[in-house]
Amino acid sequence: MNLRCFIAIEMSDPIKKEVGKLLDIMQKHDADIKWVAPENVHLTLKFLGSTTDALLPDIRKSLSKILSSYKPFYIRIYGTGIFPNRKYPRVIWTGIDGSETLNKMKGDIEQAMALLGFQKEDKEFNPHLTLGRVRSPKGVVNIVNEFDNYKIMEFGILHVDHIKLMKSDLKPKGAVYTCLHDIPLMK
Repeated sequence: MNLRCFIAIEMSDPIKKEVGKLLDIMQKHDADIKWVAPENVHLTLKFLGSTTDALLPDIRKSLSKILSSYKPFYIRIYGTGIFPNRKYPRVIWTGIDGSETLNKMKGDIEQAMALLGFQKEDKEFNPHLTLGRVRSPKGVVNIVNEFDNYKIMEFGILHVDHIKLMKSDLKPKGAVYTCLHDIPLMK
């Protein structure tokens, strides 16, 4: 059986709460944006896509090996922005003011997953939490302008001491995420 999988860092409840406050403000605008539920906000390290369940033990083993060399670290959830740009917005996000450790970990995961047959990401890693995806231009100018008020907003500091192998089930009301494996960093 194939599962839609990704590797991620889950946000703490206090960070989800702060993100939720901003989402409440943004959702008052009449814009055609599919907003992410606060409980689903996460930092994607690698989207695997369609993955056979037979490959899951190898993914877990590979991730465990990689993460055993990493000590827990901190990242700061900070600011807001739009991809690719204000003129053609597609993704509304909050940023990760991060660490070299996060970038190195992403690279190591990318390399390890390539060895298991997953396509390597060719874009530069730009860590962020997706808050919403623009579906059409309707009302988006208002959101873009409103987001300028939150460019330096603090959402919190996250202590990263594990990552998760997740599966995503697409439902009419939005994606439902389930943790398949919780993999700790070296203690």
